[in-house]
Amino acid sequence: MWIKTFGGRKILLASASPRRAELLTRAGVDFEVLRADYSDIETGAPEGADPAVFALESARLKLGRALETAAGRPGFAVVCADTVVDAAGLTLGKPADAADARRMLRSLSGCAHKVHTGVAFSASDDPSRGAFFVDTTLVAFRDLDDAMIAAYVETGEPFDKAGAYGIQERAALFVEKVDGLYSNVVGLPVSALVSALEKTFGIDI
Repeated sequence: MWIKTFGGRKILLASASPRRAELLTRAGVDFEVLRADYSDIETGAPEGADPAVFALESARLKLGRALETAAGRPGFAVVCADTVVDAAGLTLGKPADAADARRMLRSLSGCAHKVHTGVAFSASDDPSRGAFFVDTTLVAFRDLDDAMIAAYVETGEPFDKAGAYGIQERAALFVEKVDGLYSNVVGLPVSALVSALEKTFGIDI
C-alpha cells in the first residue's frame, strides 16, 4: 500500500483549504489537518509589497501560529502555505465581494500572470528543523468578456480563491497555458513540497 511519510513523520497540514487536503490525498501522503486561528494574520498585502515575498512571509507567520497550536504533538511535520496571484506586480488575494471578483478577473483577462505559493514547514518538536520556499507558476488567460465573468462570479467559485478563480473548476475554461506546477495554482506545489520534506526528514513508503 502506498502511504508516504517523511522519516516516520506524518504531515500536519495547517490549512483549512479542502483543495490542499485533496492534493495530498491524491499523492498518497499521510497527513492530518491542523486547525489554527489565523484571523489576525490573514490581511491583505501592503501597498507596493512584492507578491512572492508576501506569500512567503504569510506562510512563515502561519507556521509560527501553527507550531503553537501543535505544541505537545511530537513526531509531525507541520506544513503551512499561502497562495497569491501576481498580476503585473499587484497582489491578488481572495476577493472581498462580487464586484472585487469581477475586477480581479478583468485584470487577468487576455494576460499572463504568476501564481506564487509560499510554503513553510518544520518539525512539530524541533522548530529549527524545517525549510521554507516559494514556488511560482505562470498562467495565461484567454480574453474574457463581461458576460462570461459575470456568469462565473454567479457560480460562487471565486470567493475563497486567490485571484478569484479555481483552475481545477470552471475557470479551467479560461486558461490557455500553464508553465510550472499545476498543483501550485490549485494551492500547494506538491512535488516541490515532497522534495523539500524528503531532504529535511528522509522518506518512507
